[in-house]
Amino acid sequence: MVEAIPHEPTSDEIREAIRVVEDPEIGISVVDLGLVYDITNDNGNVVVSMTLTTPFCPIGPAIASQIETIVSEMPGVKSAKVEFVWSPPWNPRTMASDEAKDMLGIW
Repeated sequence: MVEAIPHEPTSDEIREAIRVVEDPEIGISVVDLGLVYDITNDNGNVVVSMTLTTPFCPIGPAIASQIETIVSEMPGVKSAKVEFVWSPPWNPRTMASDEAKDMLGIW
């Protein structure tokens, strides 16, 4: 019997999986806030490049841990890592989804 090899998840599939991770101070998904800048998958080794609402955010490590756990449990993923980047700086007016802007009262 041949065992099926799981496909490597796409960036969109990973983005959708981590949509459940919220910034606990705001209560909105880090994806909808526009904090996730890039997702790369190199042969099952996933790197999520993201920022935080502020470089001094005390819950950054907890958010990274949540994302790494979710992604590492996806079929086809060998490793998962979050890298924080600070450029460009986060701007909810240009980076957040329309739904997040509505929740934040930005228009």
